[in-house]
Amino acid sequence: MNRKSYLLFVLSFISFTMIHTGFLSAQILDGRLGLFEQNADVGNVKIAGSAYYNVEKQEYTLQGSGKNIWFGSDEFQYLYKKIKGDFILTAQVKFVGAGVDPHRKIGWMIRQSQDSASPQVSALLHGDGLTSLQYREKSGADMKENQLLIGSPDVIQLSRKGKIYTMSAAHWGDTFISEEISGDFLSDEVYVGLFICSHNPEVTEKALFNNVRIEIPAAENLVPYRDYLGSNLETMDVETGARKILLQVPYSIQAPNWTQDGKTLIYNSKGLLYNYDLASNAVSVINTKFADNNNNDHVLSFDGKYIGISHHSKKDNGQSVVYYLPVNGGKPKRVTSKSPSYLHGWSPDGKYMVYTGGRNDNYDIYKIAKKGGEEIRLTDAEGLDDGSEYTPDGKYIYFNSSRTGKMQIWRMKPDGSEQEQVTFDDLNNWFPHVSPDGKWIVFLTFNSDVKPDDHPFYKQVYLRMMPVSSGKCTVIAYLYGGQGTINVPSWSPDSKKIAFVSNSGL
Repeated sequence: MNRKSYLLFVLSFISFTMIHTGFLSAQILDGRLGLFEQNADVGNVKIAGSAYYNVEKQEYTLQGSGKNIWFGSDEFQYLYKKIKGDFILTAQVKFVGAGVDPHRKIGWMIRQSQDSASPQVSALLHGDGLTSLQYREKSGADMKENQLLIGSPDVIQLSRKGKIYTMSAAHWGDTFISEEISGDFLSDEVYVGLFICSHNPEVTEKALFNNVRIEIPAAENLVPYRDYLGSNLETMDVETGARKILLQVPYSIQAPNWTQDGKTLIYNSKGLLYNYDLASNAVSVINTKFADNNNNDHVLSFDGKYIGISHHSKKDNGQSVVYYLPVNGGKPKRVTSKSPSYLHGWSPDGKYMVYTGGRNDNYDIYKIAKKGGEEIRLTDAEGLDDGSEYTPDGKYIYFNSSRTGKMQIWRMKPDGSEQEQVTFDDLNNWFPHVSPDGKWIVFLTFNSDVKPDDHPFYKQVYLRMMPVSSGKCTVIAYLYGGQGTINVPSWSPDSKKIAFVSNSGL
């Protein structure tokens, strides 16, 4: 093969790999701009600005000058792309250095055009901590603003839903505080992006933007469990909050599980289970034989030898049944005789499996021996009990229950005794996962507008963490997801990272 033919072969192979595995994306590959299409100075800026995307850290650095973003025209550095319809813009933001002017500004901006007097909506953080939703309704009109009751937030979000624009902000670890406006002053196609303004034309300021996400939410007519959005397979360092997208695909993947050797993530998609190799980024299917309609309730045994699955069996009228098989693939062995049964945990000694069983129109938590036999009912309260999972020492089973009117985290002894509530708030908390070192619990939180007994796809949700010994719940991820985000134990073996799925209409 000559050099030209070889190069053509290599390029064809790379193209095939990108199309058929989906693990390479513009978001990850573009070393200069990442998610965005262009950067530019808007207005009569004296000192040229710049934008840089760090591929490894998936972090953006903006430098810029500019007189102001106020009155009838603007001057600033803008990193942007064009987009249509509804969207959600989220980022962790931080000024670099003490700065010169207390009114320097960073944040998200939506604009009709690159003209300095363009109509726009901005979610701003000022150098002195002032946080505001600003908007210009007509070209050249004076800016208006709604200030938020929060100072110096670390996380800023700006979303559009129809004619409603919502700014949300939070100190890292807290839930959002929001302010919204409505108006018909921007078209369907707009510019969206990150910006920096020094508020001093003779000075350049600098800012960092982490965990930057542009998400396209589900359309109002999307039919759950028939229509799906694209998915991002992510990992996060729970100490720093740094997130990294590993795999980006235009279809649904759900519920990543970390293998015991720390080398692989197991997730499900389209009824099958897949391995994602963290070193090579290679994706391969796990041979589950006849079990080809698996949902996202798959759990590895503590010794890493087996994987438990919930397969919708044709023999059971399509109801979910618990099976297990070798972690590398093989013929599944049936465990539960009754259905529906949705697996959630193994005992540390590998002898028992715990699951949610639908019996007589009530969903409670049961356990059963790995070898099968009679199931043992552990809960009998009114409302849904779900998400059962053993602690690594085997002393407790954590679960979520709606018995109080909200979905909250609970725990009990392995025999079902001493059931006690762990979280107490007005949100809805699902799927508690205890870290391998036994110190922390990570769980999924829906806002109060979601029914307590529902965990739907495609909502703005939080991932929160709290000490096993109880204490304050801390938000560690602000994302668009829900069902499939973190249904299964998702901790790395060293308890330093978690894996999860976020969603977007890619």
